[in-house]
Amino acid sequence: MKLIIQIPCLNEAEVLPETLAKLPRSLPGVDTIEYCIIDDGSSDDTSGVARRWGVHHVVRHRGNRGLAEAFRSGIDKCLSEGADIIVNTDADGQYEGADIAKIVAPVVAGEADICIGDRSVGNNAHFGPFKRLLQRLGSYVVRTLSATEITDAVSGFRAISRDAAQRINITTDFSYTTDMLIQAGRKRLSITSVPVRTHAATRPSRLFKSIPRFIQQTGVTILRAYTTFNALRVFVGLGALATVLGLMPIARFLWFFANGDGDGHIQSLVIGGALLIIGVLVSVLGILADLIATNRKLLEANMLKLRRIEERLDHSGGASEDHSVSTADRRQVRRRA
Repeated sequence: MKLIIQIPCLNEAEVLPETLAKLPRSLPGVDTIEYCIIDDGSSDDTSGVARRWGVHHVVRHRGNRGLAEAFRSGIDKCLSEGADIIVNTDADGQYEGADIAKIVAPVVAGEADICIGDRSVGNNAHFGPFKRLLQRLGSYVVRTLSATEITDAVSGFRAISRDAAQRINITTDFSYTTDMLIQAGRKRLSITSVPVRTHAATRPSRLFKSIPRFIQQTGVTILRAYTTFNALRVFVGLGALATVLGLMPIARFLWFFANGDGDGHIQSLVIGGALLIIGVLVSVLGILADLIATNRKLLEANMLKLRRIEERLDHSGGASEDHSVSTADRRQVRRRA
């Protein structure tokens, strides 16, 4: 079994050696451990430091694309290198390298597809009271929407099986953490968490500029991910709400009309009618969105099959005695994927 530990980096040349030194060299049930650095457009020598420290795989972005894109690039690289398990951790030393054994264990044992490192946000000494409150509130929302039991939804310290990594398609440009959990929960993947140790932050976060900005971006990510997988429920719910609101002024008009005073309240009828029309239109949008979501599921299933076909082609060298595959065929498979 092959484990690849990926670390997204942005100007981490100074702290990266210490982080790499703490990574495990062997783990129970794992035959091979390799490291992958994703240099997300660093202006320092992050890539050079990684190579000098013997990192097996270095992926470099010419410009800064953001954490979600760095995570995607890392997953693609790890899968192409044959990883059976992928661990994602931070470069700034927030997580204890020795705890990788904890989050890998459930995946190695086949008990979980994804294991999250739980930082115990409710009583973490490195978090202030306001941050603890936000973390707990955000985790509750994600836990509810994803139908999972994860108590630390935004922890980036996680182990992912090969099958889960192939099934997850990150759609956000901000942070992959909540998007990934909602997808995994709705796709019925097995998710668990284990308590892990954390260290005090050595620098301000490079993911977001301020707490309000983080709340805004995370809220948009959660809403988009939930709507993607529950389009019918969201749009029909909004349509039903508009319909109920529309019935209220109509009922008001009918009351006055029944009492012979309908002429002065025609505006209630107009407003109610408009809301009823909006409710119907939004509900129809929900049906269309649900059809699109169904097509998305079919496309994702086909992408998964094509990825596995491409992997088999790569491992076989593109040809065998009984089944020869031309270069043109391989390119066609990649284009379809």
